[in-house]
Amino acid sequence: MYVLGQQLVNGLVLGATYGLIAVGYTMVYGIIGMINFAHGDVYMLSAYLTAIALAVLSYWGLHSPWLLIVISLLFAMALTSLIGVVIERLAYRPLRKANRLAPLISAIGVSLILQNYVQLSQGARNQGVPTLIDGAFRFGNEQHFFQVTYNQLLIVVVAFFSMLGLNLLVSYTALGRACRATQQDREMAQILGIPADRVIAAVFAMGAAMAAVAGVLITLNYGSFDFSIGFVTGIKAFTAAVLGGIGSLPGAMLGGILLGLAESLFSGFVNSDYKDVFAFALLVSILIFRPSGLLGKPVVEKV
Repeated sequence: MYVLGQQLVNGLVLGATYGLIAVGYTMVYGIIGMINFAHGDVYMLSAYLTAIALAVLSYWGLHSPWLLIVISLLFAMALTSLIGVVIERLAYRPLRKANRLAPLISAIGVSLILQNYVQLSQGARNQGVPTLIDGAFRFGNEQHFFQVTYNQLLIVVVAFFSMLGLNLLVSYTALGRACRATQQDREMAQILGIPADRVIAAVFAMGAAMAAVAGVLITLNYGSFDFSIGFVTGIKAFTAAVLGGIGSLPGAMLGGILLGLAESLFSGFVNSDYKDVFAFALLVSILIFRPSGLLGKPVVEKV
């Protein structure tokens, strides 16, 4: 029972991370119908930005753990949002009317550029950051227990409120209404005076900010990272977006949670070497019976 409890906690933390990154995929796909395969590397950049922020703030004499976390988070979100806008402007906007294969290749190219830039500028070796928050809640007795560390709790809480805030923004603000209008019919939205290019850039920025939230929190939780972490995590997050129904914000988080729990439980009770195989098998199985994902809506062709 305690092993099950620990694996559920680990899966929930992992799933919250996947869900935050999956938001970027699902928002971009929902509004322009394209997949931003450079999104995982934006997550990777946020880990390095976290290390830079912590180093600079510590050098300036700031040692409060919570202030370090908040400032690092805001710094990473601001920079990655800017990077997301630049990616949209350079890699997607010029190819918006091109063959669908062109933006895909462009995104892969951006991904390789970011990976190699970080590898050359920061080195290929593992980097690390210090543990800022120690301690955990333990459930059980001295011999048998499972625990929820303060870092894990922070990840789940911040992920929940980030997704809640994003849903409220999309549902109840002028920017959210513009996003929904652009998603439904971009040309008509432009005719009605909605600046579609700015809206699309804002979507890239919001998706990148959510990836930064995941990157900062996971970096502080595990303490180590390198230039290659964006690829595998990005593929997993994309899988979560498809699993939940790409184009659906609640679907992105649901898909992330399910994928994280599936991986964690399979690792704990079957074999950790094949957890990725099980995760993708789960995806294939669900898509066979529900091609649009769990919360996605079937695409209706307009004629």
